Amino acid sequence: MKALSLLVLSIACLFSVASASAQAPAKQKGKAKKGSVHLITTPVKTSEVRYKTTPQGELKLHVYSPAGEVQTAVQRPCVVFFFGGGWKSGSYLQFVPQAEYLASRGIVAACADYRILSLHKTTPDKAVEDAKSAIRWVRAHAVELGIDPNKVIAAGGSAGGHLAAATAFCAAYDADGDDKSISAKPNALVLFNPAMNISTLFKQRATGDNNGITLEMAEAITPNSFVTKDAPPAILFFGSADELKVGGDEYVAKARALGVRAEMYAAPEMPHGFFNRQPWLEVTARQMDVFLGSLGYLGGEPTLKLPEGAPALVKE
Repeated sequence: MKALSLLVLSIACLFSVASASAQAPAKQKGKAKKGSVHLITTPVKTSEVRYKTTPQGELKLHVYSPAGEVQTAVQRPCVVFFFGGGWKSGSYLQFVPQAEYLASRGIVAACADYRILSLHKTTPDKAVEDAKSAIRWVRAHAVELGIDPNKVIAAGGSAGGHLAAATAFCAAYDADGDDKSISAKPNALVLFNPAMNISTLFKQRATGDNNGITLEMAEAITPNSFVTKDAPPAILFFGSADELKVGGDEYVAKARALGVRAEMYAAPEMPHGFFNRQPWLEVTARQMDVFLGSLGYLGGEPTLKLPEGAPALVKE
């Protein structure tokens, strides 16, 4: 395991969930396998849809909806989650707990596949293409999904948080087959330790493999370079010991200077990927609920109860 300080020296520093867990303090170890943790006890409706066919294979959205619901005129908000793993590895299962919880609260939640190096031998530009395609797909299929195309949330962690932000800010890398008349820009962002300053990380990298990233690509997929006053409202979660937080702080400063809503919550002394582990999983999910409620996307108080003695996030 590389030291956490290498995060700022490598674009490959966006650890997978497994690496982040390995860096956790002893009391955080022993977390269940991805997909085995549930934040709710009530069932939700699940389905899978193909949203894109690429030269490397089909990509799916794994959809979680309120259980027992029949098609109505109600248009629900929709969230699309992108998993982390440095654009190299990972699985949609990472955000199933959050997706199930939001579905139980009345939001249609989708966990997206996208192309990664280990499976598809592709570079991050293709992942950005896929993330944009996923946002466009849910908007294009709003009627059948029962969603409001004007209440689409992009969410994700680490590299997946980067992809969610890229849909909002990065104009480069639209898929050839996408309908460009449909916007890929989400209406809100929920970002778990996202990589926001890709070009800086690339330039600071000393040696080694850059996963096929060029400087031109790094600059094109750097969300912090394209922040404007019409940016969507965002909430960001970081461990205070995560050196990627520098990029998050930079984003928040730029957004607030433009009058854009940008909330930052830090977990004291926690490393990269802290939100994958209990009790931080519950703590961040509940704060996500509060944020979405403040936008009018959810009603009432969060139904998620925190474990006794759960730690607190620090609002910055």
